[in-house]
Amino acid sequence: MKLKAIFATLVVCLATAAVCLAADPFTGTWKLNEGKSKVAAGTVKNTTVTYEMTGDSIKVTLDGVAADGKATHDEWTGKFDGKDYPVTGNPMTDTRAYKKINDHTLEATGKKGDKVVLTAKITVSADGKTRTVVATQTTADGKKVTSTAVYDKQ
Repeated sequence: MKLKAIFATLVVCLATAAVCLAADPFTGTWKLNEGKSKVAAGTVKNTTVTYEMTGDSIKVTLDGVAADGKATHDEWTGKFDGKDYPVTGNPMTDTRAYKKINDHTLEATGKKGDKVVLTAKITVSADGKTRTVVATQTTADGKKVTSTAVYDKQ
């Protein structure tokens, strides 16, 4: 009887650990599905986005192509707490803030100085295979444009 109780406790502990360690639906590498996306002219087309845990923070890496055809690469490390954290490699934004709305939805805000130049809603599908980003941003010439980018989990 004592052995059964110990075994049952062990099973519960392992199940709890598995749930706690389950990957965030955003974590991993995402590739742009150009056929399903509508990226506004004059904006960066992020072709690959990677979310990875680094300690108690998240690192987001964006690789893509600028409007002039040059390769882009920017990185952000922070938490999904709505606070501004620095962005490296992006001339359009100095900081970015991500706020977790629920397990499958984030809101992001990018700033240049104190001015908001990007807002986005990022949603991962219930099955975890598709990530959709609807972003409104200010282009280099001051126009506001909206893009919808759809990504497939790799």
